[in-house]
Amino acid sequence: MSALSELLARHTHLDADQTAHLQRLVAEWQLLADLSFADLVLWVPTGSAPDFLCVAQCRPTTGATAYLLDRVGDRLSGPKAFALRIALSEARIFRESDPDWEGDTPIRREAIPILFGGKPIAVLGRDSNLTTMRSPSQLELAYLQSAADLASMVATGAFPGPASDREEAAGPRVGDGMVRIDSSGVVLYASPNASSAFRRLGFNGNLLGAPLSEAVVQMVRDPFNAADLEDMLRQALSGEHPFSREVDSAGATVQFRAIPLHPRGESLGALVLLQDVTELRRRDRQIISKDATIREIHHRVKNNLQTVAALLRLQSRRLASPEARAALEESMRRVSSIALVHETLSSAIDEAVDFDEVVDRLLEMLVDVTGAGGRVAVRRIGTLGELPAELATPLVMVLTELVGNAVEHGFADGQTGSVRVSGERSRGTLTVTVLDDGNGLPANFSLESSDRLGLQIVRTLVDAELGASLQVSPRPDGGRGTAAVLKIPLARKDRGSLA
Repeated sequence: MSALSELLARHTHLDADQTAHLQRLVAEWQLLADLSFADLVLWVPTGSAPDFLCVAQCRPTTGATAYLLDRVGDRLSGPKAFALRIALSEARIFRESDPDWEGDTPIRREAIPILFGGKPIAVLGRDSNLTTMRSPSQLELAYLQSAADLASMVATGAFPGPASDREEAAGPRVGDGMVRIDSSGVVLYASPNASSAFRRLGFNGNLLGAPLSEAVVQMVRDPFNAADLEDMLRQALSGEHPFSREVDSAGATVQFRAIPLHPRGESLGALVLLQDVTELRRRDRQIISKDATIREIHHRVKNNLQTVAALLRLQSRRLASPEARAALEESMRRVSSIALVHETLSSAIDEAVDFDEVVDRLLEMLVDVTGAGGRVAVRRIGTLGELPAELATPLVMVLTELVGNAVEHGFADGQTGSVRVSGERSRGTLTVTVLDDGNGLPANFSLESSDRLGLQIVRTLVDAELGASLQVSPRPDGGRGTAAVLKIPLARKDRGSLA
């Protein structure tokens, strides 16, 4: 099924601001569904015909659903859309007097107009499964009263809150803990889970009948945290939509979120949702610590490899034999190329490498090491994208050999020209091409039978590490030079899909 924004664009004439309001409602409406013990169904009028299209649905986590099958894409017209038309045309909440039946399930339907800018733009259906009807408990009564207030806010455009540039992660849900306070901040109701969360923070008093700010001062030892939490409560009581806060006390961490209750423009207080996130934050700290440790390891490996490269360079300068010096310089180049990958990983958030950055730095290093600067233009074309470390390390070594060979053997005796490294992704495959306009391949060249150390390394890495294919041949366009084409599968059974 298409996303909400696509359905609205395809079937309605709502503008960007109206669409954004409905998207914010859908982002927040799990709260209303849980408080109502009911399914929420978002209906929008379509075209000139008096019918409605369902573009989103939400089921409660606190009760039985009214619909076993998803309703997104369903249409209502004629008598079945009567309640929706009343709510939309008269901009008022309309509840059907008699329950409707969905198969063997009796359903009480309610239509809530969704106002934006003083104008109804859609209808929110609140449909309750009546098969589990019973005398409500104190908790359920508190839920239903809060749901009625939020529904009134939807019908006046006060819920959800205004758009904000600041994004929040998913906050506490109703079942995690709920406290309702009146317009003066006095606690009218606290759910058992909310009381337990306060106990974990070190609060030993009675919440009911006392200002919630007093409990905050008693349980939060950090004055700055206490001031932040009190400020959040004041904002909610004044009708604002504050961001959530986290409080640390007595070894526990609890997340608080305050939602204003201002139906019909009058302040009825606020809902305070809270969740014990102590274990979640402990795991977050462990992950951050492990990530920092991994990055530090990559940083130290990079330093060690650079030290080895420097030692090889010093050793090569002491040798009189040109062959021995060239061998050490090649080894230095290979070690330095691996160090580039670890240097990138040392600053990465995860074990993925921005390979374009690695290639750019690799090409600069190869031009400097081979002394080709000024006569051979070496550059990257296209995008290779992000690669996991297990692919990046062997691939950078392969490119080191291919580009190094192209520069050294394709442009001997001071010749000028260019080497281009290009990348292209398609259907789970990364194709890397090294193209030069140099002297071309020697007569009777064979990649499989070549006894050059560099090409032997390339064959081993391509087969064993990359699981790829490599073809080295004259340029396919008939021009002067050589083309090396490497095709790497990005989805392998031993590492999962990376495409």
